[in-house]
Amino acid sequence: MRVTVILAALTCSILASAAQDPPEKSEGPFSDNAQKSFRDGLNYVRTRSIAAAIDSFKKADKQDGGRCLACQKKVVKYAVETGDWKAAESAAGEMVAEAQDPKDVARAHYELGAVLYQEGMNKHKEELFVRAHTEFTAAQAAFAKFPAAIFSDGQALAHARQDDAAKAQFEAYTKLKPEDDPQRQRALRYISNIELARARMAPAFAATTLDGQRISLDDLAGKVVLLDFWATWCRPCREALPHLQKIAKKFEGQPLVVLSVSLDVDESKWKEFVEKNSMTWPQCRDGGFTGPIARQFGVTAIPHTFTIDADGVLEDEHIGDASVEGKLKKLVARAQELQAASKRTAQSQ
Repeated sequence: MRVTVILAALTCSILASAAQDPPEKSEGPFSDNAQKSFRDGLNYVRTRSIAAAIDSFKKADKQDGGRCLACQKKVVKYAVETGDWKAAESAAGEMVAEAQDPKDVARAHYELGAVLYQEGMNKHKEELFVRAHTEFTAAQAAFAKFPAAIFSDGQALAHARQDDAAKAQFEAYTKLKPEDDPQRQRALRYISNIELARARMAPAFAATTLDGQRISLDDLAGKVVLLDFWATWCRPCREALPHLQKIAKKFEGQPLVVLSVSLDVDESKWKEFVEKNSMTWPQCRDGGFTGPIARQFGVTAIPHTFTIDADGVLEDEHIGDASVEGKLKKLVARAQELQAASKRTAQSQ
């Protein structure tokens, strides 16, 4: 699985909880030279010359006297994407050094903590999670009710094997969010099974299906999920449809849910296509590549499927029409075993 997709998923999962997070100050760049270098960086991004883009954003920051928040954030974003952890840490460290207002201080420490957390996920080093915890703690000290920092701190502590402290943070997070918040549901699952907080979990999300039902990933706990991103205007998606219909029929009645997420902008065309093609499994619409679910999963091409196990762990992904039945069969068998074990436990109590 691509590292960039996993990191994008993790980042979005963390940032999704930021409804009460501190607002950001004006970001710049401000000087004429810095603005030019910043535009150069954006142009490099468009051509996917990411190393050159990072250099341009660094240059813009230097031209602005090391006070260009927008430049620093761009360096962090693309340095993380390419695994340039030194550059990412340096830029996030500048944000911490320049921040003065308590809310800006909180956001800066959070950004540095997020970099260290993602670096820890990439390198599998406990020391990085401990450092991330230190930054998330500083963020909370500067701005107490900072949901994203609290949730992320719980994740960092879990990876640092400080389970009781991690559960306490997840518990604190649940008190700041409404009951139907997807990230709150995820926090509750981590409290009940802290091992999941150390797993490569699929991002928590909720959506409304075509028939008006609210569905969230954590509502589907205990079932395998095949998450399918597609659109009516996508020819490869239309060609892959018979394969998806076959899967939905083959696993009918088993602990597996096919959830199709359309990137169509035109709602009427989407509804008409779904009805015409008898797409009877759960359907929802995200409205394009910039939709919240597509962004959480880092989707930039379709058809794109994600295979998620009964615990919510992100097992696999495929771009294009790929054979996934073998993987699904194994995961469904495990889900059935878990259901049987749970039933036996309930009967013995």
